[in-house]
Amino acid sequence: MGLKILEQHQSFGGQQIKYSHESAILQCEMTFSLFIPKKTEEQKAVPLIWFLAGLTCTDDNFSQKSGFQKYASENGVAFVMPDTSPRKIEEDSPDWDLGQGASFYLNATQEPWKRHYQMYDYLTKELPEIVYSLVPNFSGQESIMGHSMGGHGALVIGLKNPERFQAISAFAPISNPMNVPWGQKAFENYLGSDQSNWENWDAAKLVEKTGFKNSPILITQGSKDNFYEIQLNEAAFLAGAKKSHTCVTYQIEKEYDHSYFMIATFIEEHIKHHVNIIK
Repeated sequence: MGLKILEQHQSFGGQQIKYSHESAILQCEMTFSLFIPKKTEEQKAVPLIWFLAGLTCTDDNFSQKSGFQKYASENGVAFVMPDTSPRKIEEDSPDWDLGQGASFYLNATQEPWKRHYQMYDYLTKELPEIVYSLVPNFSGQESIMGHSMGGHGALVIGLKNPERFQAISAFAPISNPMNVPWGQKAFENYLGSDQSNWENWDAAKLVEKTGFKNSPILITQGSKDNFYEIQLNEAAFLAGAKKSHTCVTYQIEKEYDHSYFMIATFIEEHIKHHVNIIK
């Protein structure tokens, strides 16, 4: 595993720690960040929330820009922030929305991506076992959230693993990637041209097929998000949720954009949503 601490910071009584390790699944070095809340005498079990970041991001964006640590520490929850893609590898693209920083949290089947781009397996098989060992008094209860491409990842991974994740939320998610330019580009390159394979990684298709009965899914979208109309439209996802009788709380927030200013504004609400379910 070769786990190394790269950074460690005190924050609101808790510890914000950045790690690196050698990933067997991705066949490269990976980083992730972990927040451990402050210890209290009453805190006997610590639940875990996963946050998946968006296109071009790393594990640093959420940890440094969202201000989540205050609310996580107050509520006694740990947070883990994986990186968005494999790093320090040859496979890449000159385009900012493909390759490193743009994994779409799936398992690639096409060359040259399939050797390293197995992010779904990494997040569901390898990284959890590492993180569980690092969270003191881990309760075994988990939930997942994300932003943009990471919102897509949170929806897909949560919907595929309802026995593991008790709650799902997202900020401005790509909820129907197979029908928008970002998703079509990624899916064509990572998964090939057969669109029947794309459906396995499309949240709108998954929520229609499987539903999510654990709890309502919370989604926050800014009305002034410049990606909203073309990349982030919610219609297909909400229609799929309606067919499977999945409860979705979808909030359009006036004047907010796609940035971490929006996330910082509403992160307390999202954390409370998760805490009310997983605790």
